[in-house]
Amino acid sequence: MPGALGASIQHVPQLERRAAAPPPQRPPRFEEALAHRLFLALSPSLRGGGRAAPAPPPFENFRLPRAHGRGELEATWFPAVGEARGAVLLAHPWTRWGRAYFHRRGRLLALRRAGYHAMTFDFGGLGSGGPVPEGFFDLDVEDAFRALAARAPGLPLHVWGVSGGGYWAHPFLTRTDRCSGAFFEDVAIHLIEWSKRQAPAGMPFYLFFQRVLRRAHRFLDLRSHAPHLRVRNVAYAAGGADRGIPVRETAELASLAGGPCLIVPEADHLEALRRDAPGVIDLALATFRDAEG
Repeated sequence: MPGALGASIQHVPQLERRAAAPPPQRPPRFEEALAHRLFLALSPSLRGGGRAAPAPPPFENFRLPRAHGRGELEATWFPAVGEARGAVLLAHPWTRWGRAYFHRRGRLLALRRAGYHAMTFDFGGLGSGGPVPEGFFDLDVEDAFRALAARAPGLPLHVWGVSGGGYWAHPFLTRTDRCSGAFFEDVAIHLIEWSKRQAPAGMPFYLFFQRVLRRAHRFLDLRSHAPHLRVRNVAYAAGGADRGIPVRETAELASLAGGPCLIVPEADHLEALRRDAPGVIDLALATFRDAEG
């Protein structure tokens, strides 16, 4: 249900979802490694300064093994209040706080009260995470989801991804049948296209990426992944004033994935929940509940 600020849930016309071309194949290892290094070099400055908020108790910090790289990832487990109906993996945006990003704004509390275990993790190189991965960050999502499944056997599993976390969850969710529901906030349709808007000075590098690293560029296009998300239910939320992610692109992703999108007017990037917490959280919880039916 939309909040009080006039946000609207748009049930956009659904495009041809399953008739689309197959999802793009992963680029060869050498191209992925080169594209990943170039992506990191061109990445925006990390958001978030000062101290991160402490984790709301009860919680358990732990390390999860990587199957796709060196070292381990730092993670935190938040048990559900009462009997659990499911478990949710939260994937954080590009911020120096890493998984501590979720210690604010009420997502964790809402999930726990609704009967969900919640798990957060740090992408490699962010927060207190392990080494930067050798390939794209969707491999970290895969390793974290595997840990979620191990801690919540027999329960429906879901993903809640914000910005970069939601972006990197898309390729992973085209290759697993274990995720029931997915909810995404502020997800760009393509990181290179987003970068062109936010940092146009890097245009020569973006053109190199697009023309030379063609298979990597194609793999990073979420328009090729969204029609093939192997989830039962999906929804999107975004700010109507986000200069890097036009509303039409959020609507296109939602249409390709076969789900609704919630647009919060006047909200910039990462502001949708701050401006309309009831609308965003209610849609996320409804997405998970409906996926379990």
